[in-house]
Amino acid sequence: MTSGAPKREALPEAGSDEGGLYGLTPALLRAVRDALDRDDETRLRELIAPLHAADLADLIERLRGEERRHLVALAGSLVGGEVLAFIEDDVREAIIRQLDTRDVAAAISDLDTDDAVAVIEDLDPPQQREILDALPDAADRHGVAESLNYPENTAGRLMQREFISLPAFWTVGQTIDFMRESDDLPHDFYEIFVVNPRQEPIGTVPLNSLLRTRRPIRLRDIMQEELHVIPADTDQEEVGFVFDQYDLISAPVVGASGRLIGVITVDDVLDVAREEAEEDIFRLSGVPEADIYRAALQTAGGRFVWLLVNLGTAILASFVIYQFEGTIEQMVALAVLMPIVASMGGNAGTQTLTVAVRAIATKDLTVGTIRRVLGKETIVGLLNGVVFAVLTGGVAAAWYEDPALGYVVGGAMIINMLVAGSFGLIIPVVLWRLRIDPATAAGVLLTTVTDVIGFLAFLGLAGMFLL
Repeated sequence: MTSGAPKREALPEAGSDEGGLYGLTPALLRAVRDALDRDDETRLRELIAPLHAADLADLIERLRGEERRHLVALAGSLVGGEVLAFIEDDVREAIIRQLDTRDVAAAISDLDTDDAVAVIEDLDPPQQREILDALPDAADRHGVAESLNYPENTAGRLMQREFISLPAFWTVGQTIDFMRESDDLPHDFYEIFVVNPRQEPIGTVPLNSLLRTRRPIRLRDIMQEELHVIPADTDQEEVGFVFDQYDLISAPVVGASGRLIGVITVDDVLDVAREEAEEDIFRLSGVPEADIYRAALQTAGGRFVWLLVNLGTAILASFVIYQFEGTIEQMVALAVLMPIVASMGGNAGTQTLTVAVRAIATKDLTVGTIRRVLGKETIVGLLNGVVFAVLTGGVAAAWYEDPALGYVVGGAMIINMLVAGSFGLIIPVVLWRLRIDPATAAGVLLTTVTDVIGFLAFLGLAGMFLL
């Protein structure tokens, strides 16, 4: 029998156990929970230390409240600034409340400005001030505070203040030597910004061009003069459009004076694209924001307003039905068939609405193209209306052995599909021109229109031709 060190339990491999390329696996989650149950700090640290910051953030989110607090307490510095930057807002706020202010300040001091801002921007101003005051470096403190002064969801909040800007008369050799000797370079950068004496950007030198050029050549001779300069107060959605339109990797951000104050990189824009897509989906559904990690009471309160609005629109539709109460009493088949007309109109309108909201966001829909697109959607609504009028009208006529009822159903279907196709575009365009986010209220308004028009058309035609 051989002797030796005690045998340790093997660590669950990242990517194994149905995880693919994803670092967080069910086996690892079970092992972490077991270590927390046994209060085994050493084992817990062995499990989470190899994880990428994004995977550790995901792990923290998946734990229950008390488990989460226990892990943060045992993990200590392993839950650093990069992990905090990846965690969802609601969970991050709870963790920051658990941590000492100096620990939070130490964690974000290693981050680029944009990530540090993302960690603390949703906190209350007094808490932000405490963390800023605790930052050990005055330059970091000033940079984060300046970024927080810009409105939320603007380029000023999105940018990082760490970048390399050099005068045009510097040579390639000077530039390379400077970057080798400097201890204050950004963590990640893709190009060097060339500036004039007023610190205004006049060109860029991609790193690949720099490395392929001989040392005596000056930056002005190899710089790319085509710049997509972004003012600091530009909305982040507009920033995302610029990056997508011109296939940018990074872009300079300037202040009101035109002076270079920051840079936005493509990884930040990917986050923006995800946030904007999520925001539109949530708003179309009447949900203000992601609330999976919120308490039930807070979640219910956040969704209450739009449910109340929906109740109001439902009452309006019911009022229309009430006006035809006598008609429905004389022919029960109407009560059975009228939801079909309304729901088909709602679905058709939602299809147009979704396309319109996206087209507005990507600037494919402009003032000049509205008339053409409206004509197209009207034709689409008419064509679909005719097809489904034949289908539903034929089924209704055969079901109740009443051809006249089939004609009424078919006629109402054509009217509602036509209206749905038109208003699915008109409503978001009107909201857009009124500077209201179309995703916020378009869904509720469209549902109201298709329900009311559907019931009016169906019951009105029934009253005229069947009774």
